Amino acid sequence: MAKNTQYTKTNGYRVSQKTPWGHPVVYLLSVILVAICTVPVLYIIIGGFRTNSQITNNPSGFPNPWVIDNYINVAQSDTFWVELKNSLIVAVFTMLGVVVLGIMVSYVIARYKFKYAPLMYSLFSAGLMFPMTVGITPLYLMIRNLGLSNSLAGIILPQIAFGLPQTIIILVPFLQSIPNELEEAALLDGCSRLGFFWRMVIPLAMPGVATVGILQFVGSWNGYMLPLFVLSSSDNYTLPLGVSMFSSEHSVDTAAVLAFTSLAMLPALICFTIFQKKIVGGLTGAVKG
Repeated sequence: MAKNTQYTKTNGYRVSQKTPWGHPVVYLLSVILVAICTVPVLYIIIGGFRTNSQITNNPSGFPNPWVIDNYINVAQSDTFWVELKNSLIVAVFTMLGVVVLGIMVSYVIARYKFKYAPLMYSLFSAGLMFPMTVGITPLYLMIRNLGLSNSLAGIILPQIAFGLPQTIIILVPFLQSIPNELEEAALLDGCSRLGFFWRMVIPLAMPGVATVGILQFVGSWNGYMLPLFVLSSSDNYTLPLGVSMFSSEHSVDTAAVLAFTSLAMLPALICFTIFQKKIVGGLTGAVKG
């Protein structure tokens, strides 16, 4: 079997170097996985440029001709922009709450030496095994008793609580990897623990902070179960819930539903695409730590 070989000149001689391209099966499986993930998304986006008759006659074909009226109608709809605003409020405040609380709790667990630190870390780790879907009914009863039903706060606060375990699991290794000598030098220079936290810890932990922030933003943006239980007024609907209601109201207008769905998932898709390197880098740093 032929091997990929490169030649470099060293002191006038040609030296062969093997190039590890990897096994072809790995590339084949990667292509198949990418196709499984991207084809449905592309089908939804391209389907928004078609008419209902085109979809009926040829469900898997390309637009012929391309039609932009579906996207224009969605963009001109007040309902879409209200739901976009609500989703943005929920996602941003959830992200800020999770990041701020998560990094403070992680700092205590990672840098303070006390007896119950491992227990606290194990407790938050166990929180990953308790999904929101399992406790949605008692959670809704609690939200209703607190007077937060049919409000965006009734979505933000539970999402912050359920987002903290993942955040702490990622951030604690980052903060533990900061050398103790650096903290001791800062204390000798007159820097307090709080000053060390603001001036040194947060800048050094920014890869992890960016990772958890992006993950929480995208996860909150795509949240559906909690808004379905909490929200009852269309004025407070988020985009995932709005997509479901729009699909029910316009079930015969498939092209419009595809266009609405495309625009609803576009912000999260763009955010994830732009910051994917930070996410991978942050998770890699957490594993190394």
